[in-house]
Amino acid sequence: MIITMDKTNKKIAEIKLEFMMADNNHIPSLIKEYETDLRSGVQTICKQYRDKLIALDNEIKRTEAMKLYEIKYNDYKYICGIDEVGRGPLAGPVVAAAVILPKDCSILYINDSKQLSERKREELYDEIISSALTFGVGSIPPKRIDEVNILQATYEAMRQAIANLKIEPDLLLNDAVTIPDVNIKQVPIVKGDSKSISIAAASIIAKVTRDRLMVSYDKVFPQYDFASNKGYGSQKHIEALKTYGPTAIHRKSFIKNIHE
Repeated sequence: MIITMDKTNKKIAEIKLEFMMADNNHIPSLIKEYETDLRSGVQTICKQYRDKLIALDNEIKRTEAMKLYEIKYNDYKYICGIDEVGRGPLAGPVVAAAVILPKDCSILYINDSKQLSERKREELYDEIISSALTFGVGSIPPKRIDEVNILQATYEAMRQAIANLKIEPDLLLNDAVTIPDVNIKQVPIVKGDSKSISIAAASIIAKVTRDRLMVSYDKVFPQYDFASNKGYGSQKHIEALKTYGPTAIHRKSFIKNIHE
């Protein structure tokens, strides 16, 4: 019978803590150090951290792939991503965000905001705000949406967001649209929030901004469950509309078939 001795004499809990305390650059050397320790607990730790490094490498590659347009237009000094959220809800504003990231931006996990959990969006919101050269937000209320229609209101929100930037961009990367009345070169990208890191960052800023606003409205109008549905037509929201009628933040042009 062959007996393999633990060469370190360390407890598994101590080894686990050592991995937990290490930065990503040091993990490969730890794996090499402990991969010959055949205790199942140590082998499990090594596998977990190998998988973690593989996942991290894949995420770095994915994020780098999202810089395709930023690299293509690298000659432009200030590249601004623009996106909106809230075109479909029955209540609340439509919100747009414009974000200029530094050329060497290396924020991982940025993606189309719809592909991220609420917790991850909140984390990335803070990281984007801290890293961005500048960002701007535009918000158009329900009354204006009813006056001009949702598409024109969306364009207005985008122009507001651009105007609120502290640095004037020389290129706009837009999620699918070309914004009227903007004298800056624009590149519309279909599904841009999943193809451009700048547009994805803007989608996260817009989404978190609007969601926080709808959560605050929930405290004013608790019957409509705005904290959960964010103004979209959930069953509870529609039932509340039929029971209590519209609030001041409902889009009258959107609820004609629900509440006369």
